[in-house]
This record gives sequence, C-alpha cells and structure tokens, in this order.
Amino acid sequence: MPLADLLRRTPYRGAQVARVEEEAAEARVREALDLAVRIGELMLRSGAGAPQVEVSVAAVCAAAGLSNVEIDITLQSLLVHARIDAAHAVTSLRVVRSSRHDYARLVAVHELVDAFVNGHIDLAEAAEQLRDIKRANRIWPEWAVTAATALLASAVAVMIGASVLTALVAILVVLGVSAVERVLKPLHLPDFYSNAVAAFVATVLAWAAYALGALGWFPIDGDDFAFIVAGGIVALLPGRTMASAVEDVIFGYAVTGAGRLLAVMLALTGLIIGVAVGLSLTLRLTEMMSFDFVSPSVLELRTTQSQWWAAIIGALVVGSCGAVTMQTRRRLVLPTAALSLVGVSVLAVLTRVLDVGSVTATGLAAVVVGFAGRIMALRLGAPSMVAVVPASFSLLPGLAIFRGLYELVGESAEVGTLSFQAGVATLLAAAGVLLAIATGTTLGEIFASPWDRRMTRLRRRTRV
Repeated sequence: MPLADLLRRTPYRGAQVARVEEEAAEARVREALDLAVRIGELMLRSGAGAPQVEVSVAAVCAAAGLSNVEIDITLQSLLVHARIDAAHAVTSLRVVRSSRHDYARLVAVHELVDAFVNGHIDLAEAAEQLRDIKRANRIWPEWAVTAATALLASAVAVMIGASVLTALVAILVVLGVSAVERVLKPLHLPDFYSNAVAAFVATVLAWAAYALGALGWFPIDGDDFAFIVAGGIVALLPGRTMASAVEDVIFGYAVTGAGRLLAVMLALTGLIIGVAVGLSLTLRLTEMMSFDFVSPSVLELRTTQSQWWAAIIGALVVGSCGAVTMQTRRRLVLPTAALSLVGVSVLAVLTRVLDVGSVTATGLAAVVVGFAGRIMALRLGAPSMVAVVPASFSLLPGLAIFRGLYELVGESAEVGTLSFQAGVATLLAAAGVLLAIATGTTLGEIFASPWDRRMTRLRRRTRV
C-alpha cells in the first residue's frame, strides 16, 4: 500500500516522502528504519493499538525518505521491510514481550513523530529524543495509581446510586484488593488468575461490609453491596484491551485483533469466575451462620436511579482517575474528566428522557465521546486514545455484570425467583454494552478525522 494511502484519516496525512541522495541511501535507510521500529516498539509497550503503531511507523519512514516500505504488526512483534533498490533491502524486527499502559509516553511519541514529520527535528535529534522518552520515569507513582483506582470504583458506585458512606467503603475495599495484589505480586500471576483473585477478594470484602451493616454497625444494605462490587468490577474491566481488539479487527488487523480478543475473554472470564465464586460463598455463609438478615437483592436496581448531581461528580471523578490509572500527562487529566462528563450526559439524556435502550444509548454516547475526544486530544497535541479510553470508563456496565452473575449464582442458592436464563441474558446485554463502547468510540474518531488538520494548525498557531 502506498504510504500516502496508509496515512489518510490520520494526523500525519500531510507527510511528504523526502528525497535521499543515492550514495547515502543505504545508511539512511538503516538509520531511519531503526528509528521507526523503536518508535513502534515503544508504542506497543505503552498500550497503543496496531493502527496507531502502523501510522506512526509509516509517517516516520515517509519523512525519512523511505517510499517503498512494508509493515507487519502482530500482537507482540513489529516487522518493517524497506527496499533500497532492486537488489538490496533492509528488514528490522522488534518483539514486545510485556506491556504496561503509559499514555504519557504515547503523548511524547506523538509529539516526536509530529515534529519529525513536519521537519522541526532531524533524524539524529529524533533518535536522541526517543532515548530520553524511554528513560523517563512514569508520570504517576504507584501509590497515586492505587488511590486513583480506589476513587474510580467509589465514583462508579456513586454514579449508580450509592451513598457517600458506601463510596468510602468502596475505597476501603479496593485498597484491600490492592494489598492482596501486592502480596501476590512476586508470583507474577497471569491476568486470568490475578483478575479472579481480585474479583473474589472484592466480593468477599463488600459482603463483609454488608454483613456488618445488616447487624446494625453501619447503614449499608443489600443495594450498597451491589454498588460496591459493581464499582470494583469497572475498576478491573479490561476496557483498553477491548477497545484495541475491536479497533484492530475493524481496520483489518485480524491476527492482532483475534489475539487481543482472546486476552479480553480470558480476563473477563477470570473476573466473572472470581465474582461468581465470591457470591456463591457469601450466600452460603449467610445461610450457614443463620444471620437474621437476608441476602441482598439486586433485581430492582437500575443504573439511572442516582441524583443528577451525583452522576456529574461521579463522571468527573471517573474520567480524571481513569486518566491517572492510564499514566496520562497531568495537563490531560481535567480535559479527560470533562469528556467523561459529556459521555455520561448524553447517556443520561438518551436513557432517562428519551427512554432509549441501554446498548443503543451507550453506543451513541460512545460515538460522541470518540468524536469529541479526537478533536480535543489533537487540539492539545495528543493522540485521541489517551482521552477517549479513560473517558469511556464511565460507560462501562459494572452493575449489569454483577446483576447477571447474582442471577446465575442466586438460582443455585434458591434465592427469590432468579433464573439461569435471566442471568445469561443480563450478561449478554453487558457484553453488548462493552462492544457498543468499543465500536462507538472508533466510529466517532472516524467521523472526527476530517478535522485533524484544522485542529493541528490551530494548536500550532496558538503556540506561536
């Protein structure tokens, strides 16, 4: 595919293939190819999707004078092949065996590629800046990420109807889960097992708070138990991986998308198993210990029962804390919070006023988040994902997942009129919401792509 076609609908669509003197061609190709693959490798390590990585690599190659380039990306590897002439070619391969979300580095790489494509820095300066980006410390320390995760879970609980006291209990529950994760950290458990353990611990701790409340120690009831677990589920959901998987499949990266989707399914399965086992255990403990209270019922809960002011505050906290957990830059935290509020507002209007179904309403809200997020991010000199992904956390269906699992487990415990079929239907609806978020944000970004150049020019004019 010609590089010009590959770069359409991207912020680098105006990149021009530089001319290179023939006698310096081979050395230039090797140097440019090394820079391109190291940029791609760092982006994959930091959580970028295959389309973003390919676009950045292609833009660097074009700006460096490589007009005949083949790029192949899988879940863990990046291969770039550049032809020097009819008889000579250079191939470079990088393998990524581990990754951690670090959106601050993605922003720095975006700025680096933008500067190189527009001729503000040369090849040597770009390579030096890339080394500085790789050596830089992470923006937020580990304690800040843990605190942000706890606040995110409590804000989700508030958004769906929890009280202030319940929100505080949710914070304590997440901090307890983080303590257990630190104890298990030396084991280096895969995501499947770590998600299962974290979900189990969160469910048991939430039930313990509910039990104390039912005994008269705290004003916490069965609904609050559901709110606490729902907040923990949102904090554990692999939202970014789901979005990357769907985006990869939509844009034709079938192998990478399939690998990410399998990772999402395993992570979700571990989460579901952990919550299900925790619910089953707590329901049986309630019966065996002959407590004078009944197990919590969540059949009548609705995500639209919170007050408008609670939904606003919760959306702002979820967006800002989600940005911190993704290690984004400090200047992007408040804009991400505002974008989260936009998404929740659209969702509230569609569900509360227009009575639109949850899947359709969430999908439309995600389109708005993707559209506004891309424009806002480019205006601030950042790739769209660093704003869109944390902002979409406020749309995740934590309570629906809890309700479905409670219905499944409740039938075996003979609680009320719960049914296996109802639980499966609720979980399928939650899966539909997850898919609507991923596809909706991607569609919104596509709609916003014609404004890329305008936002980029406006940002540069403001700088000057």
